[in-house]
Amino acid sequence: MNPAKPVESRPAARSTQTATLAEIAREAGVSAPTVSKVLNGRADVAPGTRTRVEELLRAYGYRRRRAEAARSPLIDVVFHELESAWAMEVIRGVENVARDEGLSVVLSESSGRLTPGRTWADQVAARRPHGVVLVLSGLDESQRALLTSRSIPFVVVDPAGDPGTDVPSVGATNWHGGLSATRHLVELGHTRIGAISGPSRIMCSRARIDGYRAALETAGLTVDPELIRQGNFHHGMGYLAGLELLRLPDRPTAVFAGNDLQALGVYEAARELGLRIPEDLSVVGFDDLPLARWVGPPLTTVRQPLTEMAEAAAKLVLELGREERPSAGTRVELATSLVVRSSTAPPSA
Repeated sequence: MNPAKPVESRPAARSTQTATLAEIAREAGVSAPTVSKVLNGRADVAPGTRTRVEELLRAYGYRRRRAEAARSPLIDVVFHELESAWAMEVIRGVENVARDEGLSVVLSESSGRLTPGRTWADQVAARRPHGVVLVLSGLDESQRALLTSRSIPFVVVDPAGDPGTDVPSVGATNWHGGLSATRHLVELGHTRIGAISGPSRIMCSRARIDGYRAALETAGLTVDPELIRQGNFHHGMGYLAGLELLRLPDRPTAVFAGNDLQALGVYEAARELGLRIPEDLSVVGFDDLPLARWVGPPLTTVRQPLTEMAEAAAKLVLELGREERPSAGTRVELATSLVVRSSTAPPSA
């Protein structure tokens, strides 16, 4: 008696050499043009059919061949939030590269979410851009598979969390920035130094506060939890957290804000309480946005090279799209530097 023929299980992934559109269509029970519609992000496909085809594309590790992947002259940029001068510096950097390459830039916002919605991924697949730059955002597994199957490369700028070794990213030396900002205040003679972080879920925010802690500990100063407030990188939270810190019975004589917008909120809180900067309170920000030079007094801050970071991300995503070996690697970290202006001084006696 012949042994029963074993049932073949679907492979977790197959190469594009063995997984064709025709094979995927046959297994999905649809036509090859329907699979093509799903690949191109067309809306005229039933949700159940789309899901079945997407699952097979992921299972077979399907990736469009270069000849199939005609690209639109676009770079997609998606932000978790767009309403800030910070975002404008990033847009400027991507625009610089896009202009030189004869490309246009498409902007999207994920309304504060760290992962864009499924609709966004389908729209990107339909646009077929040269690449996607994600800012303080990331992709879930299905979105990554969707872009990969369409041969659309992506790069993350300032990742919210650890992007993983296989995800190209561009960041800055946030820990060193927090260290140098706090060390500057320590060297001026401040011993009670407050801090206003960004959101705890964002990696750069945690790194800046870790640098603040390291500077205090290295100087032999106690890290007082009462002097640390969690912010959200917006002016209003800088103001509210600044009021809390400056109303303490033993208030700080200096504050390291997690970014420039929160530092300006501290300026407002200090004015409301009748404190002069820097005579009564020193303030340090982070980012070095153009407005840091315009406020009175001009803000001491840590320069994060936002435009250069965005340029590096745009160049990297285009190199990946051309299947070139990236000139700077796929994990890029640019240096931060302290810019001393007029908002810091030794504490008053």
